[in-house]
Amino acid sequence: MRSLLARFEDDDPACACEPTFERDRLLLDASDCPGAGDLAAEPACRATAVGALADREADTVVARTDHLERAYEDETAALLVAAGRFAERVAFYDESLAERAGRDPLGAARAGLGRAGPPGEIVAETGLAACARRAEGYDDALRAFVGPRIAKARVAARPPPDAALADTRDLPTGATVRIYEDDRALRTYHLEPVEHAFDESALATLADAYGLLADGAVDGTESESGLSAGERAPGRAVRQVADSDDPVAALAAVLRKHTRGYGVLADCFADSRVSDVFATAPVGENPLRVTVDGERMHTNVRLTASGAETLASRFRRESGRAFSRAAPTLDATAETGTGIGETGEHSTGTVRVAGVTDPASDGPGFAFRAHDATPWTLPALVANGTLPADAAALLSLAAERAAAGLVAGPRGAGKTTLLGALCWELPAATRTVVIEDTPELPIRSLQQRGRDVQPLRTATGDGPGLEPPDALRTALRLGEGALVVGEVRGEEAAVLYEAMRVGASGDAVLGTIHGDGGEGVRERVVSDLGVPASSFATTDLVVTLEAVPSESGDNCQTAKSGTRRRVKTVEEVVSEDRFETLFEIRDDALEATGRIDRGNSVLAASLARSDESYADVRAALADRGALLAQLVREDRTGPEDVVAAYADRREP
Repeated sequence: MRSLLARFEDDDPACACEPTFERDRLLLDASDCPGAGDLAAEPACRATAVGALADREADTVVARTDHLERAYEDETAALLVAAGRFAERVAFYDESLAERAGRDPLGAARAGLGRAGPPGEIVAETGLAACARRAEGYDDALRAFVGPRIAKARVAARPPPDAALADTRDLPTGATVRIYEDDRALRTYHLEPVEHAFDESALATLADAYGLLADGAVDGTESESGLSAGERAPGRAVRQVADSDDPVAALAAVLRKHTRGYGVLADCFADSRVSDVFATAPVGENPLRVTVDGERMHTNVRLTASGAETLASRFRRESGRAFSRAAPTLDATAETGTGIGETGEHSTGTVRVAGVTDPASDGPGFAFRAHDATPWTLPALVANGTLPADAAALLSLAAERAAAGLVAGPRGAGKTTLLGALCWELPAATRTVVIEDTPELPIRSLQQRGRDVQPLRTATGDGPGLEPPDALRTALRLGEGALVVGEVRGEEAAVLYEAMRVGASGDAVLGTIHGDGGEGVRERVVSDLGVPASSFATTDLVVTLEAVPSESGDNCQTAKSGTRRRVKTVEEVVSEDRFETLFEIRDDALEATGRIDRGNSVLAASLARSDESYADVRAALADRGALLAQLVREDRTGPEDVVAAYADRREP
């Protein structure tokens, strides 16, 4: 008896798919197939897949044309495998039912269940009956993850079955997002990249242009506004092979996204409401998850295994840090381009990347966290409720007048955000040295607006950079001015506090640290980091942030998982083991304790210039608070607005 595959091929000339097996995958070469390997829509292609699986099982079925790939995984692959098992076994009893299992496995399952004897037993034993019961129809049963061959991710084109549409919006990349609700605990973030709407002609142009790039047949010498030479090459490649009817700008943006950018991640982070994207290992088996406005959601997107390896290689190359079996963790930043929108504008965003790979994980896995496109300023944090204007005025004056302050709190509370906002409060003439292991502070934005900011990168044991103590010593030799430390967490603490003790920085010293309140920070600095208590006393203030559950209508800085960030306390350091609270939460709002107004604040007294009294400092705080409140009322909270408003502020 001839194999089922041979008979299916004879009976279904409409299918020209060529099946082969690669390890645990069935590959269907659909390059010359009229049905393009679309198993949900084309019974002939379906029969070819089932016929191949009658002889050998697979975990995944992948159908490929020259331009497109469809991946059938999990329950969809299980249905095809069960149909192959059923067809192979039932053919002995009923050849017509076996052949029907190829073209119509759901119908064959129903027919088998209605039969007595071996066919009815076989349909249950092979699992075809169970697979068929889970499906409404082939759009549901054979829901594929689809993507252009050049992409490193696959997207389920059809929405979840029985899901209700809750929201729709368009993204700057041309992608469309639909939010669906169903009976699962999490809603679905359904992404439709613009390339998934391309017709066959456009997909062919995309593939041909990619071939030119891969062969090195184009360069980036032709001018395109806002793009580097490397970024221009995709546009030139598209124009070399495009027809007059092709969407050239969109094709160039897609090619750039998948060859020079981060593919589907650029689509996700083009959505300003997305704060996090998680790729859980093994990435080929787990759809991405996203955090949207603090809400965790499923997605219809999966990275391919090769896509995850490509990302790992790129992060390793661009960060200069090891990411391998010998160093299986990564902490870096990446620029994710959002492509070319209808206005022709090219833009990028920055995300922080945390990665893990073998042997600590089952292959590469990643967590991506978006940096805000517009740097936060102190007025912006007042506007969103992170802290009130009077507390912000104290922090502003302290930064301006050379105070030494630490921003404390747990992970995700907004420490780096507040530290970055305080950088705008430093006098415009102040030289600032910023020390970070992973770039997160708004250095480029500060420099673009006339600030003298010198970044120093510290090593983390897996890449280039100075050791933290050496970075601090280097910073102190780069000229007097403000010193900003991204995070105080190791042996550099002793160097930092020695510099603060002798006044070596000559200006403000600001940094973040993990800890809860003044006492917790002192314990961390003195007991854990080995700084003498007398040196710790050179700290002027400790600002502690917290993340609290978000309530409906909250306008506070959104943190992760439905929480909001806010300043919890502002404390002054009176001595090496004594703190006094200047602001604290009362009735769910940050309020002054009255210590400054009573004339008892050591910090306020230290902020007085040589020709000022304590009363003058209180007046300066009132004026600064009024200015901040005015900027908030007038919705002038961006960096340009703040720089302009501070232009005539008196320097020390």
